Amino acid sequence: MSKIKKVVLIEPEPPGYHVFSRIALPRLGLPLLGAMLKQRGIEVSIYCQGFYGIDYSDVLSADLVGISTTTSTAPEGYRIARRVREAGIPVVMGGSHVSFLAEEALQHADYCVRGEGEYTFMELIDAIDSGSGFSGIRGLSYKVGDETRHNEPRELVQDLDSLPFPDLSLIRGRDRIKLTPILTSRGCPHGCNFCSVIRMFGRAYRQRSIDSVVEELEYLQPPSVFFYDDNFAADKNRTKQLLERMLSRGVTPPWTAQVRVDAAKDRELLDLMRRTNCYVVYIGFESVNPQTLKEFNKKQSVEDMAEAVRRFHDLGIMVHGMFVFGADSDDIESLRATAEFALKNQIDTVQFLMLTPLPGTPYFDELERQGRLLTKEWHLYDGQHVLYQPAKMSPYELQKETFKAMKRFYSIYECIKMLCGPEVIKFAAKVYWNLLRGRWRSVRWQMHTRMLRWFYRAYGHVLIRRFEAANKDFSDWIKAFKQRTSALGVKTQPSLGNRQ
Repeated sequence: MSKIKKVVLIEPEPPGYHVFSRIALPRLGLPLLGAMLKQRGIEVSIYCQGFYGIDYSDVLSADLVGISTTTSTAPEGYRIARRVREAGIPVVMGGSHVSFLAEEALQHADYCVRGEGEYTFMELIDAIDSGSGFSGIRGLSYKVGDETRHNEPRELVQDLDSLPFPDLSLIRGRDRIKLTPILTSRGCPHGCNFCSVIRMFGRAYRQRSIDSVVEELEYLQPPSVFFYDDNFAADKNRTKQLLERMLSRGVTPPWTAQVRVDAAKDRELLDLMRRTNCYVVYIGFESVNPQTLKEFNKKQSVEDMAEAVRRFHDLGIMVHGMFVFGADSDDIESLRATAEFALKNQIDTVQFLMLTPLPGTPYFDELERQGRLLTKEWHLYDGQHVLYQPAKMSPYELQKETFKAMKRFYSIYECIKMLCGPEVIKFAAKVYWNLLRGRWRSVRWQMHTRMLRWFYRAYGHVLIRRFEAANKDFSDWIKAFKQRTSALGVKTQPSLGNRQ
């Protein structure tokens, strides 16, 4: 008889606020595991703590609990794990953070699944049921007494079509998910040194078949879609084939995805994106400092970035710009120039995030080797806290300038400009021209995106104020750190460990 009859899976709540904080968008690892467990006849509940509270009466009735974390959610994941283990229920942890820090995870959990965990998790359940032991399970870390054992890594899943569709119906509070996530590929062919995707999912770009993706779209019939790929247009020919198939099958819900700047250079791709109802793209611009772009291995110019924004806007597609502050080549002026670029080019929404040295990345290893890390309080590793000694400014200056950039972009002044500034005249002219030509669909689309732009700008203003108030203690600590180092007459400081 199976020992594992009920499994509860938990995605811990992330810390902090950003412009999309209130959008319910679960990661797909747990719904995918849930679908595989359901196929085995196991009862499954999934909690995404960010938008639905955990019912511990349900959790503590499980035979096994799985917790998936990123770096910033790891402390909350550990807290949940301790509570569950105190009730005598075994806990499995997985996700990007614990994949690289398995020994840390095993201080709070019974098992740690490293890397892509679908088959590791299933084999773990088989081993628990049969009592056959864990030594042959690739990708698993666990303890035997005081000894920590790390089994050989598991190979990446090559046939993504062999995996079931993630079962979003297993998520508590499913009705709050308005934007349906769909993943069509894994891995990234690029090599940004601050990104953990390559270490976690590999550099080889693995794709689901177009038939599989369209079948999922037809099965779900979602009102809107977020393609969860790290780079939806990494293989442009394949992306165009997918969009053409969506058109021919009549499955073209409004959708959004992450792409790179170079996607805008392919006019055929842009036209297909427009015709299939793409309404927002998320682009990792990172910086307008050419040296920083080179440091990040972005292979794009500032001119490419501006042209990409213009081309997407010409098609009525909004642009969410993602920028990273704090590279070794960055200084205060380059940060201010980046904020100016976002405003000048009328990027619709932005995130100015501080470079976050995530465990598992070359950047983390290098900063740790140089003694430049300020803290390993993982809940701060969310892109909104300075975590290391920058090369050309103090930690306080980096924190302050990032906040200033966000506050400037999401200011009341910018909100008012969107309602009655010169841009409004241009917008009205475009709407009038489309009305004259009978393009009613284009007019509705223009009005809709205009309202979204203003809403996100105003809502961002509120969130930035809330974040600043909630993190006053951290800002004071960073300011005091600057004063201490100034008094010592030094520009850098060894690692401080955890704050007291």
